[in-house]
Amino acid sequence: MVPAADLGNSPPFTAPASPAGEAAAAETLNAPPSIATPQLLQILRFNQRQIEFLFRARRQLGEVFQMKAGVRGGAVVTSHPDHIRSLFTAKPDLVPSLTADSPLRPIVGGDSVLTANGRRHLRQRKLLLPQFHGDAVARYTEMITHATEHGIDSWPIGEPFALAPRMQAITLDVIMSGIFGIEGRPEPGTPEHRLRFTIKRLMAASTSRLAEFSELINFGREEPVGLTRRAMQIVDAATYPIIAARREAVDLDERSDILSLLLEARTEDGDRLSDKELRDELLTLVLAGHETTANQLAWTWERLLRTPNAYEHLREAVRTNTQAAETVENVILESMRSRPVIPIIGRRVNVPWRLGEYVVPAGSAVSISILLVHHREDLYQEPFAFRPERWRDRKPGTYDWIPFGGGTRRCLGAQLAMAEQRVVLTAMARRLDLKAERPEPEHAQHRNVTMIPAHGARAILRQRTS
Repeated sequence: MVPAADLGNSPPFTAPASPAGEAAAAETLNAPPSIATPQLLQILRFNQRQIEFLFRARRQLGEVFQMKAGVRGGAVVTSHPDHIRSLFTAKPDLVPSLTADSPLRPIVGGDSVLTANGRRHLRQRKLLLPQFHGDAVARYTEMITHATEHGIDSWPIGEPFALAPRMQAITLDVIMSGIFGIEGRPEPGTPEHRLRFTIKRLMAASTSRLAEFSELINFGREEPVGLTRRAMQIVDAATYPIIAARREAVDLDERSDILSLLLEARTEDGDRLSDKELRDELLTLVLAGHETTANQLAWTWERLLRTPNAYEHLREAVRTNTQAAETVENVILESMRSRPVIPIIGRRVNVPWRLGEYVVPAGSAVSISILLVHHREDLYQEPFAFRPERWRDRKPGTYDWIPFGGGTRRCLGAQLAMAEQRVVLTAMARRLDLKAERPEPEHAQHRNVTMIPAHGARAILRQRTS
């Protein structure tokens, strides 16, 4: 690997405006090397075994390379902090997000804060940001604590079970409350309860081979087809009645939940959001707001249960209240470094862009491999080891620890996700004695844009305290 210092800073390379200048600038374009395998094989390997695919490409081709996978037309992949800085700090109109072209679009639509770009994205982000920061997160914390303690009480002792679905049950309750303003779990028979049940079924089915095939045939599409289309019709049938009922609420202007807030919001032209726009926003928040955090917690325990020293240190710190907060934080940071649930993000550069020794043309998709960044030997000693202690005297860097992305596209729910992880991890370390079902590490399974434990982080609960 080439040391970071040898590559230098990488500002955008903007072509001059004159025709002669543009022709001269085009001659300076220096394309990165490309992965040589056929496109279909690249797509299959990227979707199924992204870790091996990207690490092999970096070993063979270097810091920056091109692939024919990830988004329509393929992408240039980088993992250098200087390149990341140039993309994160650029004006949004120069580097719009690739989420508009991602596998998420057929699922959550093109009108959500996740898939929108430009003025719409910035307006939606500004509207929603207060609901995931400060006092709002403090209000959620009590709910997270209650949901965690209640959930732990029901987990079986002595029988193997997957932790990921248990984590999802906790985080789904929290995000449903924030979005719809429901205290606790929705009452059976209500539209909100139906949506919660539908989302749980969708998550459970999404790891099947059939779902993986459906994801492949939806690659590059704006609207879903096949099994994905049917699944989204079921979700929509549970979502639109909630929107319709809330529109008729007489206390709409007095409510502080996200759905009510969106119903009161206006577009750039002064219009209220349509049902389709509301649906895209709500579905994005429900899915992204609980599934990523739940699987990050599952990865944390998958790693802890295979790193006995780290697990014992966490338990001792929490149970004796000796540097407990710091220890919990370090475990979370290391988990998100070593197993980021979102392993890759990207931008589409609207001007020629310099990436170290290479310059890519305007219109290029540039993907940032979070996995590759987080496993750079020049940034992290023994990068493939799970070592929470590496964070004792170190703070996460803006451009080298990026599980939440960065710039104007940094995850809206980052603060809530960290709060949830702190509460759940602390409670589990304090009350539970867990062991892995099997000593072998769980492989990563790639589902849409996420990377999750292949078996849901299966564990055995040996003992539980009150």
